[in-house]
Amino acid sequence: MAITFYSEGAAREVTGSKHVIDIDGKRYLIDCGAFQGKRAESDKKNRALVPDPASIEAVILTHAHFDHCGMLPLLVKRGFQGNVYSTSATRDLANLIMMDSARIQSRDAEYLSKQAAKRGEAFDWKPLYDEQDAVQATAQFVTIAYDRPLALGDIKLNFRDAGHILGSANAHLTVKDAEGHTVRIGFSGDLGRPGKAIIRDPVAMEPVDYLVLESTYGDRLHEPADEALEKLARIVRETAERGGKVIIPAFAIERTQELVYHLHLLVDSGKIPRIPIWVDSPMAINATSIFQVHPECYDQETHEAFLKHHVNPFGFNELNFSRTVDQSKALNFLKGPAIIISADGMCEAGRIQHHLIHTISDERNTIMIVGYMAAETLGRRIRDGQKHVRIQGDPFTVRARVEQINAFSAHADYKETWAWLSAMDLSQLKTLFLVHGEDEAVEALKKFLEGKGIKDIRIVEYGQRHKL
Repeated sequence: MAITFYSEGAAREVTGSKHVIDIDGKRYLIDCGAFQGKRAESDKKNRALVPDPASIEAVILTHAHFDHCGMLPLLVKRGFQGNVYSTSATRDLANLIMMDSARIQSRDAEYLSKQAAKRGEAFDWKPLYDEQDAVQATAQFVTIAYDRPLALGDIKLNFRDAGHILGSANAHLTVKDAEGHTVRIGFSGDLGRPGKAIIRDPVAMEPVDYLVLESTYGDRLHEPADEALEKLARIVRETAERGGKVIIPAFAIERTQELVYHLHLLVDSGKIPRIPIWVDSPMAINATSIFQVHPECYDQETHEAFLKHHVNPFGFNELNFSRTVDQSKALNFLKGPAIIISADGMCEAGRIQHHLIHTISDERNTIMIVGYMAAETLGRRIRDGQKHVRIQGDPFTVRARVEQINAFSAHADYKETWAWLSAMDLSQLKTLFLVHGEDEAVEALKKFLEGKGIKDIRIVEYGQRHKL
């Protein structure tokens, strides 16, 4: 039996997760995500996808973030007919993500075509996929509950809660040959953090021979949660006192719901003033509805709030949802202090760009960074303190305050990663593969884990084959 592992994405970078397990020529794809960053470069890499999608046996999807599920419709469009295995919450959220991506691409194509026509230029860019491709991709999902192993041809698959977002999982694969020899391969997926609001803590994985581990924050320690909440409250108070707005670019899934949860607590405790709080993201609003129908993913506190006390942590008096374009535009002329949470989380698209256009040059306002910003994105440029940025092609001077709170990250830092790892039985671990991290992060995590006694640690390079 010949088993080979390699990555077609998220190797020495964070986005584009696509990992392959090849068993005697049969390929299983773990995640099928989109590359994000510079638009032209990302578009080229996304169109490359993976070779011969029609021959892939199955896809195992760890969670519903765009950089993990966003290219599934293109995979289907190019001939993939197998099953996509995930938790039920991941299926529901992935459907939302894929449909939204198809609509955005369609609108972008229409807008860019008109702009090119005005300039008298040729335009030949086409969307990667459309809504029908997204519908078909969703139709190929087969859902699995946590700790309910399922045989898929050559492998047995088991999911455990990764504690990253609603429905996220790490994947444990057991491969057995005709003679009864077994190889156990683990994929951490995106590893979450203990003590996060709403969802459960990451669960330790069963013993493995080989482990593919994410390393997004392999070079970072997050600030304590209680300090982060105090910082959040302080930023809101100070901005409100200046008469400004707090603009929060946030991923529509998990981050937005977590922020709403914490703001609810801060309002109730009197730590922030009762100013309007707006969630301006149709996807986030729809995602919140999905959160409400998946109590199997809740932690104990959220479970009790919903089922015992009938309290909805995703709704309170100060919270408003902006569903229509007209409602979103009206927020640009909102008088007085307010908090606006909007997507895209990396500021590359969506309604957040319009809010930045109207607030970024006013020193009364605050741009609050609460999540990962990929290299070459608008969000990264703002986070890194650039004073001049371009939004939708127009130049803007950054006069608003820029604040960052790392504790809301859904990715484990290096100590939290080790806590999860050390809860496993590592006695039979042969090789640890590091993926899903920029150079500094993977190098730092490798050094840290070597110091903990893990001997064979490999930083995965794009396309590099590893025989297991």
